[in-house]
Amino acid sequence: MSEADTDADAASAQLFGRWSVEDIEYSDPSTERYITVTPIAHTMGRHASKQFQKSEISVVERLINRLMQTDENTGDKQKVTRITREAFELVHERTGENPIQVLVSAVEHAAPREETVRLKYGGISVPQAVDVAPQRRVAQALKFIAEGVYNESFKSPTDAEEALANQLTGAANNDVSTYAVNQKEEKERVAAAAR
Repeated sequence: MSEADTDADAASAQLFGRWSVEDIEYSDPSTERYITVTPIAHTMGRHASKQFQKSEISVVERLINRLMQTDENTGDKQKVTRITREAFELVHERTGENPIQVLVSAVEHAAPREETVRLKYGGISVPQAVDVAPQRRVAQALKFIAEGVYNESFKSPTDAEEALANQLTGAANNDVSTYAVNQKEEKERVAAAAR
């Protein structure tokens, strides 16, 4: 194998040509299977054919897709990918860590373990606490992070890149003032009251 092939393999194992996807540590064994880290940030919808294949998509692409679900960014994947790339640069400047590791930690800390469902007994609706499936936990965490970015950057002087970097670093540090962690705590508090 030539030196050019080795360099090509090393570059292909990096997200945005800069961040290594190797040696990512997971602190939550239940969600590890559902947080996939790959160097690909755009799969062009190849996962859409089966119901549970979304777990095989890179967590970075899932975050980008979640960020596109607002009025301003709908369908604008290149713009949101640029925002994510710049936010990763900010995260690296602030923490000195691999931003993919920060994203994985943020998802693990923002994922609710318990939530409530409504059960009907006769004509009465009663809330009941239930455990959350790991795949749903990851999806909820990404939703909370995206909502936090939207709330922080919409009609405010804060750039979307800055807002995303704030949400990721705050959630990775398990900071309750971060929207994503706050929403997780609120869901778990309501579930604890419904036990």
